[in-house]
Parts: sequence; C-alpha cells; structure tokens
Amino acid sequence: MLVRTHTFAWVLSALIAAPLAMAQDAPDPFDSDPFGESPAEPTAAPGEAPADSGSDAETTGAPGASEDAADAEGGEGAAAEDGAAVDDFGSELEDEYGFDPAGEFASTEEPEERDPWEGFNRAMFRFNDTADRWILKPVAVSYRQVTPIFMQTGFSNFFSNLHEINNILNSALQWKWGQAGNDSGRFLVNSTVGLGGLFDVARHMGLDPSDGEDFGQTLAVWGVPSGPYMVLPLMGPSSVRDAPASVVEWYTNPITYVNDGDVEAALKFLDVVQTRASLLQAEALLKGDRYVLMRDAYLQRREYLINDGATEDDFGGDMDEYDF
Repeated sequence: MLVRTHTFAWVLSALIAAPLAMAQDAPDPFDSDPFGESPAEPTAAPGEAPADSGSDAETTGAPGASEDAADAEGGEGAAAEDGAAVDDFGSELEDEYGFDPAGEFASTEEPEERDPWEGFNRAMFRFNDTADRWILKPVAVSYRQVTPIFMQTGFSNFFSNLHEINNILNSALQWKWGQAGNDSGRFLVNSTVGLGGLFDVARHMGLDPSDGEDFGQTLAVWGVPSGPYMVLPLMGPSSVRDAPASVVEWYTNPITYVNDGDVEAALKFLDVVQTRASLLQAEALLKGDRYVLMRDAYLQRREYLINDGATEDDFGGDMDEYDF
C-alpha cells in the first residue's frame, strides 16, 4: 500500500510539472518574429543517407514506397497551391487597396531610433488591444449589424462635417488658404443644404473632402520634430509631438461645447463606435505582429499627411545626365 501511495504521488507530480515545463519552453507570441523564416530541415551530407530514412525506404520496390512517393508529390502540390493562394491573396489586396501592405509599411529607419520605448509601448498596446477586443469591437460589430447602411453613412458624414472646423483652423495656421477655402465651402454647404452634414452635398458640387488636418501636422509644418513613437492608453498610436496636439483637437471639436453632458458623451461615444466600425474591414490586413504593423502604418500615414501626399522619387534621378 505504501508503494502504491509513493507511485501515485510521483505520477501526480509529473502530470503537474509537464504542462508548466511546456509552457516555459513555449515561445512568447509577442517576442517571436512572425515574418522570420522557419528553420531549415537538416540535410544529409553527400553520400550519406538521411537520418530518419529506414532500410525499407532504400530498397527498390519495398512495400509502401510508391505510396510515400505519392504522398510526397501530393504534399508538394498542396504546398504549391498554398503558395499560389498566398500570392492570390496579396494580389487581391493590392488590387483592392492600391498598394502592397508589406512593402508600404516597411521602413529603412532602425526600430530603436523611432521606437526607443518599445517595451512600454507594447504593454500599452496589449492593454488597448484587450479593451478593444472585449468592449469596443463587439459594440462596433453589433452597431454594424443592427444599424442600416444609410444611417451609418449619415453619421459618418455628420462627424466628418464637424471635423471640417478643425481642418479649416489648421489649414489657415499652415497658410494653406486654398484648402482652407475648400473646407470652408464644404462646411457651409453640408451644414445647410446637407441637413447638418448628414448628406455630403458639397462633394457633388466639386468640393471634394481633403485628407484632413490636425494640430500635430501644424506643429510639423512649424518645424517641431516628431520625437519617439508612443502608444497612449485608450487612445492608441501617437508621438511626442502628436500627443499634446490631441488636447487642441478636443477644444476645436464643436461637440465639446454642447451644454448637456449626457448628449456630449453620447455623441462622442457614437463617433468612436462609428470610426471603429469603419475599420473592421481594414483589420483583416493585420496579420502577424500587429504591434509592428500598426506602428509602421501610423508612422507612414503621418508622414504622408504632413507632406500632403508628396513622396520623394529617386527612381530615374541618376538618368538625368542622359538626354532621352
């Protein structure tokens, strides 16, 4: 009886320790590189047989040899089909969005130069991602499923029209008088003929919406450096320059001046939910390390907005000496 008791204790200890050891040896998904190449299979030296090959596989006409060859050909065919599917998926994304996400979000700048606080930023990213997964995203999905499309479009137009005030102010501060005039015309037309901005009538009158201006872009035009990348709790990606600029946007938002606090909170919450619902489809692009993709996408987007879409094209620069 004593022997059985000691045996049961050792077995129970082994069963408890096994999952802990496996969890300790398992790689952290946040530390692993999702784009890294898988380790290559060990190859046998010239003239040597593979380590895991048996004598039956070396014998011609051995039982099961033809089946193994067929399985190998089937595996190669499946791998080729998987590769073709990945290529087709990438081409579909490029056709739909007009760019290759992997190439667009890539950057030649060293990560430690633009993201020296990566440890803190990843912790904030996990906190925001958890809050989004359990609170904001389910609300946005339900909103997308319940609310009719025309109402979603009307809400989006309404909040975009209110944002035109911020665009006008920052366009004037950047001396972009043409854009300030265009945004002013959009706000006046949509606020009156468009029933408070629910309908984008100005678009049909030739007043197209701009990419938007904010005080962070204004500071960049004034020569303020961006500073390190940072992730703010519940607010998402930002930078040392853009974080204080969000305070200015709070005061330039007309909803801030609504007298009724409940109405103000409801409108701002609806704006957040509408914005999150509009990003549900684009979220499919985030494959692999979501933190790196969102960081690079944010930095690339900010650079695009600050330069008004102007990019440096070095292709053909060395060919100017040739007169074609």
